[in-house]
Amino acid sequence: MQHESNGTVELDRTADKPPSSQIARNCLLTRARQISRVLTSVYDDALRPFGIVAPQFSLLVLIAEFGPISRSDLGRRNHHERSTLTRNLRPLIAQGWVAEGVPSSDGRSRPLSLTHEGKALLKNAASAWSAAQSHATRLLGEGVAHELMNIARKLPLRMV
Repeated sequence: MQHESNGTVELDRTADKPPSSQIARNCLLTRARQISRVLTSVYDDALRPFGIVAPQFSLLVLIAEFGPISRSDLGRRNHHERSTLTRNLRPLIAQGWVAEGVPSSDGRSRPLSLTHEGKALLKNAASAWSAAQSHATRLLGEGVAHELMNIARKLPLRMV
């Protein structure tokens, strides 16, 4: 059984159930990752004809909105680990959708920006994204989708 205390969900421990059983049924991380995988597959399916997957498309959008942007700022903005960000950027750069600029004055940062081809991809894939967005909203329900967006807006930028 669950109860709310100080705004958090806590579990009542019972002697007849092992902790793994309660965790399996009530883990926020597990549920969030399940939802993420389902939503990712919805967007991946829609974007597949354009040769891009959802995590890469998200990076294109962020670079379009905030670029030129350093890798570290992009990673902080999207809560990416460095290795994950590099893995997702590599094909975007190889396809010619993202360009790395001239190193900054400190010599370490090479700002990322969309190329003409990257901007065209975003424009061409916008209707596929819109269809995936509608599908995802139907799956979650309008209220849940709206609340999920509100939760995401409140997240702090990643500090590392």
